[in-house]
Amino acid sequence: MGSVEILNNQFLICSHIITYGNASTPSVTEQMREEIETMWNEPEGIIRFDGSLMRVIFKITASHQPTIQPLDVYQNLDPRNNYFRVEEFAYGNISFVDGLGCNSGYFKMENLYKGSTTAAHEFGHTLGLDHPKYLDIRDQGVPGIMYPRGTLVDAQFQYDPTKPAGVTGGTMHPMYRRVRQEDIDLLKLHKLEFENGIAVIGDFTNIYHWNHADTPPGEFTRPVTSG
Repeated sequence: MGSVEILNNQFLICSHIITYGNASTPSVTEQMREEIETMWNEPEGIIRFDGSLMRVIFKITASHQPTIQPLDVYQNLDPRNNYFRVEEFAYGNISFVDGLGCNSGYFKMENLYKGSTTAAHEFGHTLGLDHPKYLDIRDQGVPGIMYPRGTLVDAQFQYDPTKPAGVTGGTMHPMYRRVRQEDIDLLKLHKLEFENGIAVIGDFTNIYHWNHADTPPGEFTRPVTSG
């Protein structure tokens, strides 16, 4: 989720990443911030708006807030704020956010190694992007950022390039995902409702996540926005 401002012939998308949880640290938070901002700016996205070509710029800030309280999250009214719990353990063994166009989620620390692209992928979900429908993209080159684990790709983008497609090791390694112009197009920024040059992308979920290690399995339902 974030705010979108039309400024100097540009679309400026601003989001603030807030982390908490036992595995959250200032360095992990900064790594997430840097990955999101760097990857989403990498294609130097351009869209056509009111007859003009306009650059799309992502400005991502972040803060580590280990003592944040549930009420702080529930009462949030700032569309730039995105709340992510970071823990060593996660049910489903995967990171996720709370829907398409949201501002909260839960990250498994193991998924956040440098270059993993997990934070950038989940950020795409917070902006409203879903996984692509077709997950066999062999002969189509570098996978886009929204392709989930398990996608069939050219051998050089697999966990193990020597493995046949579809077997263990024969699916997409997420480190090869990249944000492309097509991903910028899918944000449909030109359809947002602007007031005084500012709009909101995504929506408030404001969910405070409790530690899965302290949550009975029967109380957890795995969302569809993992990857």
